[in-house]
Amino acid sequence: MLVVVSLRIAITGRGAISPIGLSNGELCDALLSGRIGIRQAPWAADAGNDQELFAAVDDRFDPADWLDAKVIEGCDPFAWFALAAAEQAITEAGLLGALDPVRTAVVHGTSMGGLHALMRAQWALERGGPSSVPNKTMIQIWPNMAAAQLCMRHRLHGPSLTVTTACASSLDALGTAARFLNAGLADVAIVGGTEGGFPAGQYASPGFVPATAAATGGYGMSSGSVDPTRAMLPFDANRSGIVSGEGSAFFVIETEAHATRRGANVLAWLDGYASLADGHHPSAPEPSGKWESRVMELALADADCAPSEVDCLIAHATGTPKGDAAEIRAINTTFDRRDLVVTGLKGHTGHTGASAGAMNILATVEAMQNGRLVNVAGTTTVDPDVAFDVVLREPRSVDVEVAQINAFGFGGQNASVVLRRP
Repeated sequence: MLVVVSLRIAITGRGAISPIGLSNGELCDALLSGRIGIRQAPWAADAGNDQELFAAVDDRFDPADWLDAKVIEGCDPFAWFALAAAEQAITEAGLLGALDPVRTAVVHGTSMGGLHALMRAQWALERGGPSSVPNKTMIQIWPNMAAAQLCMRHRLHGPSLTVTTACASSLDALGTAARFLNAGLADVAIVGGTEGGFPAGQYASPGFVPATAAATGGYGMSSGSVDPTRAMLPFDANRSGIVSGEGSAFFVIETEAHATRRGANVLAWLDGYASLADGHHPSAPEPSGKWESRVMELALADADCAPSEVDCLIAHATGTPKGDAAEIRAINTTFDRRDLVVTGLKGHTGHTGASAGAMNILATVEAMQNGRLVNVAGTTTVDPDVAFDVVLREPRSVDVEVAQINAFGFGGQNASVVLRRP
């Protein structure tokens, strides 16, 4: 028997470091103006493939704008991104310098953590021997270090967790943090997701090619397109794969009582969350989409919301043949509505891994506030199996009161959340 316990958690702060903007405002403006952050990979020439694409964080990002030299040296770039995005969210929430140290939780999602630092260290070892390995490598590589650095930066002593559920990580982090708040373990949580596969161009090292870049191509995940505007084609009949990306998106969330007591500006209510496993394959979703459909149904039930009440869905929409096919079937099954407005961000940002779900939420809150929903970049020929309304060519004017957001990851990690406009 399903027991419904409404979350009713307030989102009061946002922050982002992304391939198309270095704040929530910049990211949302770029999405609505049609900007695409996919470009030549920083390592393309060294890899012998000048046409390889990647969605690196905006070149204007400089960790020194946010962090002191000691923290920069001791962190992998994924933690740089997380610390900067979280600082923005805390500031918008009006809690910078005002967080209760024992009643504030930190829950962060990442797929790879400090893997970039590990790859760089291995490359240095093979080229120059043990003395060439950075002496802070061991504290750079741990996936929990972004959350740990957040706690150190803001002198926090509440629950601190790192969630690693592949591309579902940020939604699972958000849902886990919300459960903490509902259980009375904290009043406020700093929550988000981050991927840092490769830092902006000025931090590249000549000759270094990350193993993950070769692995992505070798596993058949890459789109193979040389045109950034057509590299990722969510829900397109001609979709062919992903372009990897990076970035971070963070939120401050609060219990309703805490937000009300301090007169916080509530940006959106997190009303429902669900997470489950496909239990099917390491990388391919269960083809019928039945478990993706089930996680959407559970999130809606958690929010005490009917499918007919949902005004828009921000899909995971990776632009992979198998991934999109399963999600299309899942959406068709769950909603059975030709008028359901659906979009996705990855044609703009690339696939930003663990941060992808959180970036979807940023776009959702923007639509709730300003009535403009981003279009699916690049897609022109919608898959004929689609039985819903995909936003194409330009942003759509939509009155969004209730929205659902999906994030599905390798290993069959399925997560979905439901947001409601204040």
